Amino acid sequence: MDNVILFGIVTVVVVLLLAMFFSLVPVALWISALAANVRVSIITLIGMRLRRVIPAMIVNPLIKATKAGIDLPINKLEAHYLAGGNVDRVVNALIAAQRADIPLEFERAAAIDLAGRDVLEAVQMSVNPKVIETPVIAAVAKDGIEVKAKAKVTVRANIDRLVGGAGEPTVIARVGEGIVTTIGSSSSHKEVLENPDSISQTVLSKGLESGTAFEILSIDIADVDVGRNIGAQLQTDQAEADKRIAQAKAEERRAMAVAREQEMIAAVQEMRAKVVEAESEVPKAMAAALRDGKMGVMDYYNMRNVIADTEMRNSIAAQPTE
Repeated sequence: MDNVILFGIVTVVVVLLLAMFFSLVPVALWISALAANVRVSIITLIGMRLRRVIPAMIVNPLIKATKAGIDLPINKLEAHYLAGGNVDRVVNALIAAQRADIPLEFERAAAIDLAGRDVLEAVQMSVNPKVIETPVIAAVAKDGIEVKAKAKVTVRANIDRLVGGAGEPTVIARVGEGIVTTIGSSSSHKEVLENPDSISQTVLSKGLESGTAFEILSIDIADVDVGRNIGAQLQTDQAEADKRIAQAKAEERRAMAVAREQEMIAAVQEMRAKVVEAESEVPKAMAAALRDGKMGVMDYYNMRNVIADTEMRNSIAAQPTE
């Protein structure tokens, strides 16, 4: 009975030891490395586990590189992984560069990968150039006609400038600026329509690839179209603005004339009111003169006769003569 218990305890201990061993040592991966003639020691694999490095992320790319004839130290691959890089993508880029006869060292590829750029895509773009299409760019020629153009830029990745070099948005912006400058300096929109290659030649001569991660191979104008007549529209807007200014000034003069007329009417009404007021005082004055004996009754009748005679003469003078 004691032997059976002892045997069971030993079996459990052995199983636990084997489980711990296989959890620390990726035996299958070690065997795959030996089969591919890649010398990786068990101690190295255990050290990767302890450093929280996934052994397959290092050993599999190392096997791939060895089969491609590229000698890479395992310490550099592990260091690149710990730095946050993509070891498999870097190795694929090195293999692609070797096949395309492009000089690319591991340090350069690792630096490009850590800079956030796809080093494999860059190598592929070096072999197969990429076409970047710009949006529709509108510019105005000297004759006031708007011209709309769209360009296709063929670029090739410059591996030496991938770290610190500007990307596609910078290339598109520079090409757009060159198109606007070329169209704007043309004396007529017809020149642009007749010879769109002048845009490509002018833009290429500006050295737009400076400071970018690309080498510009060609700039082709894909489409040219005529837009609005900006010059005529500006003249129309200016004429409309002048018209509104003239209308405003005329309205101002009319308002001033109306104000002056109202002032004159008010002044005449005031004068009439004063005359009426003065006339209302005449009977009072005559009554006072009669009462005080300063004026006699005959004087009053003589004055009324003079007034009646004056009104008759004015009526005769107002009648039209035949």
